[in-house]
Amino acid sequence: MVGLGNPGAEYADTRHNIGFAVVDDLARRAGGSFRQHRRARAHVCEERLADCRVVLAKPTTYMNAAGDAVAPLAAFYRVPLTQIIAVHDDLDLPLGGLRLKLGGGDGGHNGLKSMRTSLKSGDFFRVRVGIGRPPGQMAPATYVLRRFAAAEQSEVAVVVAEAADAVLALLTEGLATAQNQFNR
Repeated sequence: MVGLGNPGAEYADTRHNIGFAVVDDLARRAGGSFRQHRRARAHVCEERLADCRVVLAKPTTYMNAAGDAVAPLAAFYRVPLTQIIAVHDDLDLPLGGLRLKLGGGDGGHNGLKSMRTSLKSGDFFRVRVGIGRPPGQMAPATYVLRRFAAAEQSEVAVVVAEAADAVLALLTEGLATAQNQFNR
């Protein structure tokens, strides 16, 4: 499972890094911690969640090159495409919105585009976490790199926890059940 985001303190807690926040929450729940992977450009946490062995990953590449970390990790751990879960921000969902799906296009998301290119397929699971649309005429690229406003922090904490719950439901109950419970 990979949380998409950008490495570095300057990007911490930005809208684009909500995928990192979700995998951080899952690692915390499992009692694990991240370490630099020896062969891939990513921090990984190998743990058990809901009686499943999982590898949580946060690429140390920038978002636009996430696939450069994900493909080597998938090969190293021998994870089939159909067992990869990408958790990522989504401009087309309001803050707090969640959608789970299997496959599809990249919807203009450069992290997904990079994964599709590197994995040579888009047939992996996605947990889309809504961050809302930019206000006014603000460019989406500027918006995703902004931190959440103070007034949004409590809602962000809730959606991160719910997205982590959605991942666990996907692992234990399958896509259809998880979609029925969390897609909104």
